[in-house]
Amino acid sequence: MPVVQIITTGGTIASRIDPATGAAFPVMRATELVAQIPELSRHAQVGVDEFGLVPSWDMTPATVLRLARTIRSTLAAGDVDGVVVTHGTDTLEESAFALDLLFEGEQPVVITGAMRNASQPGSDGPRNLLSAVRVAASINTRGLGVAVVMNDQVHAPRYVTKSHTTATDTMISPGVGPIGTVDDSGVWLRWRPARLPRMPLVEPEPRVYLVRMAAGMDDLFLRVLHRERARGVVIEGSGAGHMPGQWRIALVQLLESGTPVVLTSRCGRGRVVPIYSGDLGGVTLRKMGVIPAGDLSGLKARIALMFALGAGWEPAQIRSYFARAGADGEVTIA
Repeated sequence: MPVVQIITTGGTIASRIDPATGAAFPVMRATELVAQIPELSRHAQVGVDEFGLVPSWDMTPATVLRLARTIRSTLAAGDVDGVVVTHGTDTLEESAFALDLLFEGEQPVVITGAMRNASQPGSDGPRNLLSAVRVAASINTRGLGVAVVMNDQVHAPRYVTKSHTTATDTMISPGVGPIGTVDDSGVWLRWRPARLPRMPLVEPEPRVYLVRMAAGMDDLFLRVLHRERARGVVIEGSGAGHMPGQWRIALVQLLESGTPVVLTSRCGRGRVVPIYSGDLGGVTLRKMGVIPAGDLSGLKARIALMFALGAGWEPAQIRSYFARAGADGEVTIA
């Protein structure tokens, strides 16, 4: 029988409502999470490791680095076939993406969570955890890397995002859909996305900031970031990757100071592509030295830039990495 290690970090899946306050908070220990799902024993020999009990809005890339090291140590023992990480959904997509950047190995690492806490009728935590264990235990997922499993769907960290504040089907992959499903007969992968280029297991640079373009917004944020010597900036531009012309002076100051500026789109689907010239159209921005992030979201481009800067990469290395990571990679039919 496959051996699957469950590593818990908190989140809604580990939460109950406090009768005194009426508010939910992570309180369930790892052993308690597993004990409520006797069906797990039909699919894997399960071990547990309690990493933490925190809401995911307090998870940071530095914390995820510690989690990645824990996973690596777990898999290095050689007797574990897969790992499941329970996590809150607010920042699940960022943690999953960071783990996928850092993780190497054949055993699958599966991230799951819940939208309804254990005190609510119809809590989805037990089902999601069961499905995640089944994915981690499946021979079909060897070599897949990191996957997100919720609502009986398997998603790639590169594409998945939280799309609804409360719905159980909140996790979606815009433009591509899930890479697989879990049903009563097993785990079915439709396709395998190209693995992201690996990054070294280093402390991420914390002073990397995300700015979202909005119509008529001035350059205040860029001026402040330049003055405060931000180490990196990611900008979610409009459309295929554009910025307001009035941002030019502040943008030039950032670039001339050596601060890498990475460009994504606020659209949620599609790639940033150089189509328009104009003051700060996509063609102009590339000529100025702004780094396009392809189809990566702003949240995920920031994670990649944090680890790139933490590794001490030069601008040419950063540009080369995003050219590979943000491209529409080849896929393999499962």
